[in-house]
Amino acid sequence: MFNLTKLKIIELIEKHHKITTVAEILDLKQPTITFHMKNMERDFGVKLFETRIGRVWLTDSGKALHHYAVKINELAEEAERAVGEFDTLRKGELKIGASYVPATYLLPKMLYHFSRSYPGVRISLSVKPTPLITGMLERREIDLGVFSTDVLQLPDLSIDPICEDELVLIFSPTHPLASIADPTPHQIASFYFVMHGLESSTRLLTERWWADHGKRLPIGLELDSLEAIKQTVILGEHISFVSRLAVQYEVEQGLLRSYSPPGHSFRRKICLATHKERYASTLLERFADEFSASLSTEFLI
Repeated sequence: MFNLTKLKIIELIEKHHKITTVAEILDLKQPTITFHMKNMERDFGVKLFETRIGRVWLTDSGKALHHYAVKINELAEEAERAVGEFDTLRKGELKIGASYVPATYLLPKMLYHFSRSYPGVRISLSVKPTPLITGMLERREIDLGVFSTDVLQLPDLSIDPICEDELVLIFSPTHPLASIADPTPHQIASFYFVMHGLESSTRLLTERWWADHGKRLPIGLELDSLEAIKQTVILGEHISFVSRLAVQYEVEQGLLRSYSPPGHSFRRKICLATHKERYASTLLERFADEFSASLSTEFLI
């Protein structure tokens, strides 16, 4: 009734609404696209497309088909890549998604060495908050996820902890906290905080700390960039909770001080995750094994 080309047309029509654009993307002539569209309507016996003001839109029936077309196209692309990777590391593609801390402080060295060892493998990295990475895995948009999390269980994903991270309180050596040997939660809560963005797992743990100590979350600076947060704290007036991995350099250089906050264990896991139905190719397994082995033993669980 339909082939992958027809399903790709459905997906691209919904995205671009122009036959000329779809034809260009698929490297087909415009009459060929129109021919496939008419054939699909004839085969299904319903109207799938409608034209309004020079643009093509999916009908309700077309949108129902689009839902399955996207899934089938994703599976077809995944199958093609899995077959290409089979039992060889000379070629292939690996799509990785990572949250900010592992993407910035753990993955770069590994990606450098892996790409040198297997130059025929194309690797791409998307850096987003953990909830977006897990969503991309569930939709099969990436092959592998690496993210920081507290407790996370998702039915479609295999999630394996590979090392441990800790959130610490950071402040400038010139900040009043630097002169307090053992600050209480009440003292900590009295200073200006820089908050992480709402989608950050660090923000969730910070909110939990405030709630556990009966404090209201302060209304102050909220920054999505960890580097911006560190630079703001270095200026001396603000404090923040961040990953210990993210501030090792600044602490060693004397730009920041770090402190394990009282009254709460801020340890969390950095995990590797894949979709349970994703074929475990030689390429995927090799990357996961080498990444786990590359981590310093001081962080291993």
